[in-house]
Amino acid sequence: MTALSQIKIIETPRDGMQGLSTIIATQKKIEYINLLLKCGFNTVEVGSFVSVKAIPQMADTAEVLEKIEYSSTKSKIAVLVANVKGGQKAIEFEQVDQIFYPFSTSPTFLKKNLNTTIVQAEKTIDDLQNLCIKSEKELVAFISLAFGDPYGDPWSTELVYRWVEKLVSKGINKIPLADTIGDVSPALIRLVCEAVVHDFPAIEFGLHTHAYAGKGLKKIDAAWQSGIRRFDTVIHGLGGCPMTDKELVGNLALEVLLDYCGTNNIFTGIDNSKLKEAQLYPLTS
Repeated sequence: MTALSQIKIIETPRDGMQGLSTIIATQKKIEYINLLLKCGFNTVEVGSFVSVKAIPQMADTAEVLEKIEYSSTKSKIAVLVANVKGGQKAIEFEQVDQIFYPFSTSPTFLKKNLNTTIVQAEKTIDDLQNLCIKSEKELVAFISLAFGDPYGDPWSTELVYRWVEKLVSKGINKIPLADTIGDVSPALIRLVCEAVVHDFPAIEFGLHTHAYAGKGLKKIDAAWQSGIRRFDTVIHGLGGCPMTDKELVGNLALEVLLDYCGTNNIFTGIDNSKLKEAQLYPLTS
């Protein structure tokens, strides 16, 4: 690899915070996200408009958005939504650049995560895409459980491929592939990524993975070798998906990704001095 290799790092504090049992004070979230917006990330996912009952940690997303210092940042600002109602809230904010929607090919996981069906989820994607076009936002459609289905629903690389085709036909050009549970092998990550990356060269595929300690590097390498140049991270690997009914596995730690980039001469654009401030910020204490 050469020093000209580049990567897009999407820092996702929303994903890190959402599974915590202790509610973080709104002012702490604002201070923390303001630090992240100075670090040089391609995108910072600051919160979500979802059911407060399901994810109480994100109840203050509107207030956080109103008070973050977004006018001088080069980072895009993203929020996650679970339905059109959430999308309608998100587009009200000038500071929001991207809307994340966690689609899945798994009917069981869609029910657990979004309380919806495959048919309804596809309709939601269409409606969100229309909202984004009208409001000059961008829809980023995730494929959760892209690397296998632990609930026993039908899964194959061909199924993932067909849904990629559908999303691309709807005008969506950013599609992160998600290892939501955290127990997927690097070999399977490489297999799935290679199945889509080369056939859709205009699409920005990403890797959103959870990883046990010591397992992240091989997952990163499998995705990178397959052509993935967009990675979701959380500082210190905080968090995990609370909607799986399975053991929470932390998000891919930013520090692990930065180690990989340093070893392989991949340019990150991260300001290390600003990052240090964010890493030392006592978010959960």
